[in-house]
Amino acid sequence: QAQPVESGGGLVQAGGSLRLSCAVSSRDPIAWYRWHRQAPGKQREGVAFLRGGGSADYADSVKGRFTVSRDAARNTVYLQMNALEPGDTAVYYCNVQFFSGETRWGQGTQVTVSS
Repeated sequence: QAQPVESGGGLVQAGGSLRLSCAVSSRDPIAWYRWHRQAPGKQREGVAFLRGGGSADYADSVKGRFTVSRDAARNTVYLQMNALEPGDTAVYYCNVQFFSGETRWGQGTQVTVSS
């Protein structure tokens, strides 16, 4: 199974928006797509969760501001992040889980929100 590849991170001012992408190349169906983040000195936390069937859920800290979606034709999952806050600064990771239980992590992309 191929490793997910994230892109789209960068530096943005508070209140701004970014869209992260996660390209996944796999012949096997994927049960879960997840976005996690890890800020300096903190544990990695899940922020957005998308079932292969399409239902989504979010951490309370990002609910109403972040939206996860998938373009099946492009084998790509997106994380649209609006109303960004300095507390959203972190490395964002894409994670996929197959129905076998196997998971794969991307290499991460840095998001920095300035105040």
